[in-house]
Amino acid sequence: MTGLRTDLYELRMAASYLRRGMTDRATFSLFARRLPPRRGFLVAAGLAEALTFLEEFAFDADDLAYLRDTVGFDRSALAALSALRFTGDVRAVPEGRVVFADEPLLEVTAPIAEAQLVETGVLNLITFHTTIASKAARCRLAAGGAQLIDFAYRRTHGIEAGAAVARASAIAGFAATSDVEAARRYGLTPSGTMAHSYVEAFPDERSAFRAFAADFPTNPIFLVDTYDTPAGVRAAVDVITELGLTGPLGVRLDSGDLAALARETRAILDGAGLTGAQIVASGSLDEDAIAALVAAGAPIDGYGVGTKMGVSYDAPSLDSAYKLVAVGDRPVLKLSPGKATLPGPKQVFRDPSGASGDVVGLRDEPAPGGREPLLVPVMRDGRRLDPVDPAGAVRAARNRFDADLSWLPGPARRLADPEPLAATVSPALTALHERVAAEVRRGGTY
Repeated sequence: MTGLRTDLYELRMAASYLRRGMTDRATFSLFARRLPPRRGFLVAAGLAEALTFLEEFAFDADDLAYLRDTVGFDRSALAALSALRFTGDVRAVPEGRVVFADEPLLEVTAPIAEAQLVETGVLNLITFHTTIASKAARCRLAAGGAQLIDFAYRRTHGIEAGAAVARASAIAGFAATSDVEAARRYGLTPSGTMAHSYVEAFPDERSAFRAFAADFPTNPIFLVDTYDTPAGVRAAVDVITELGLTGPLGVRLDSGDLAALARETRAILDGAGLTGAQIVASGSLDEDAIAALVAAGAPIDGYGVGTKMGVSYDAPSLDSAYKLVAVGDRPVLKLSPGKATLPGPKQVFRDPSGASGDVVGLRDEPAPGGREPLLVPVMRDGRRLDPVDPAGAVRAARNRFDADLSWLPGPARRLADPEPLAATVSPALTALHERVAAEVRRGGTY
């Protein structure tokens, strides 16, 4: 991770701060201005990767040489950047928690040059992971009790994006991933069957299924739609019977009318006494397709969800922002139309009953009666407070999401026309905003 993983204007602003001796601690707040279309909530994700980014942020010799030779930074700027590390504090909503628009997901407090430089990387990581986790959560809502498997790796926007999708979808409740490295890294369950090319490589389906079952007798899943799906199911039944397979096993449907084929497949399997055999469906699935299959009563036990989840096909972006809210003890704000911000470090207070929306208030104000604060300290002096445990972090985040999903009111859970909970602003924060805005309009400094 190098210091060049940022935008050029961040480097220029940081160099200017440092040249002028501007070392006051500043607070930046990261939030989503609005929810994407058809979203009733977001799922906070990406924090672990963001903390790693912050811990590793530094400029090496090659970085500094590039800034000198290509960008034109002078000796004093290079000297200041060479010694720069992130030494700040971070408070954040823990991963897996449900959040809404205009609520800080994360706040960074650090010397202003440091806090400015890390904007791009932190915003990128939190935005992407949260976008994918939120899409995956909708698939979970659609699937009911069926298992979900991440099949997105081959079409994510980059190799590391594949691992991010595996992790984010696991937080939202996916049971497994096809990405083997992501499974190893995050303690997930790897899952994979066979491709149509495997079936085509053999003289016929039975030969392919027989070879696969012989080589991988534990939990074989046969891909049955290469030529004719009902015939493929019967071929799988013949091989299962011939080899006396008794453990977990199943078939995968990847094309056609999945609801009708699932019913026919179930009848064939049950007729052969294979009532425990699983049916997995895949092929351009998203929450809408899954919901339609569930509504049709399709006897499908699991869904492999790929491209449309892995790129959040219907809403691939999140209107996220990372905005300065305080410099030293001075609260600051923007008054730009459509992009105005609230001043000061903040906290989000939640009603555990779900009877009312969240309250966004000042960080140090008392929690309104009965409400819990969402943002917690996660990094101090540039070091994370909890030890690195990739697998444990995913498990903990999933548990938090499970709890918040149970808490989430029904209208916000709807796939179509959801009604998000609207955050309100506390009286103390409202009063501060009015004072700072009035002073700015008078041309002064609060």
